[in-house]
Amino acid sequence: MNNKIAFFSTQPYDKSFFNKYNTDFGFELDFYETQLNPQTVVLIEKAEIVCVFVNDIVNEAVIKQLAEKNVKIIALRCAGFNNVDLEAAKKYNLKVCRVPAYSPQAVAEHAMAMILTLNRKTHKAYNRVREQNFSLNGLLGFDLFGKTIGIIGTGNIGKAFAKIALGFGCKVLAYDIVTNAEMEKDGVEFVSLEEIFKTSDIISLHCPLNEQTKHIINKKSIDEMKDSVMIINTSRGGLIETACVIEGLKEGKIGYLGIDVYEQEEKLFFRDLSADIIQDDAIQRLMSFPNVLVTAHQAFFTNEALTQIALVTFNNIKSLLAENDIENKAALLV
Repeated sequence: MNNKIAFFSTQPYDKSFFNKYNTDFGFELDFYETQLNPQTVVLIEKAEIVCVFVNDIVNEAVIKQLAEKNVKIIALRCAGFNNVDLEAAKKYNLKVCRVPAYSPQAVAEHAMAMILTLNRKTHKAYNRVREQNFSLNGLLGFDLFGKTIGIIGTGNIGKAFAKIALGFGCKVLAYDIVTNAEMEKDGVEFVSLEEIFKTSDIISLHCPLNEQTKHIINKKSIDEMKDSVMIINTSRGGLIETACVIEGLKEGKIGYLGIDVYEQEEKLFFRDLSADIIQDDAIQRLMSFPNVLVTAHQAFFTNEALTQIALVTFNNIKSLLAENDIENKAALLV
């Protein structure tokens, strides 16, 4: 097997970090700005490894073409893998690996930053003061201390976020299919999903996207929530049913919404569309609300996280090329 890696959905920072750390590995790197999809597979030239990101399309049609091009490894430079057809990868004998944990703190801290921004309206205050408007009208917030924060999903990121929330003096509730004794010892109370919806002032999503969690935020769950609830999503866009959240915002049921991910983000995020007419009416409607904060999938975007992503990705590939076991079992999907 050769050591050539074809990167898709490449941004300047991807090139910078992967080139920097490749000096210790010696791979041959091909970078493509375009998304991997059935039409762009043809770009791959003699590379037996492809490296993809969250919005690349790695369905059976793409995997079949990859196999025909003699690709042997699909390396995800992210934790989520809902965009990859793992059964198809098994069928065509392709290995699939990922970065299961790079910097949980990066995403957890961004989630808290979104909460503080929405609550204390620092983004609006910044713009006001720049225009010499020093009025406080419309900037009223609330103390986080003593509020109830519900966390859905207590993996590495959910656990890191819980510690931050506890540090603010919040009552922290959590829901997951498995309870975490360490978190309980810290003061986190594991409860049912219904309890999270009914009692939380703020709900933060940190679970993976799968058949059980798709549209976990929907009309029914929103109806169960407190009035003026704050919802934060730094996980996957598909956890939220967008149309229902828009209705919740219009009715005033949802008081604040912070999203770093969006269900149709592959058509928007990671590119400059400032001169374009955006055809997605849902995202335009969301951005029209004064109590909605949208960031473009930047929660992971820290120096520490990008360093770990590059190193873990390269080490995963190195292990697979040497036919060795990947040290972190959670990194190998197929």
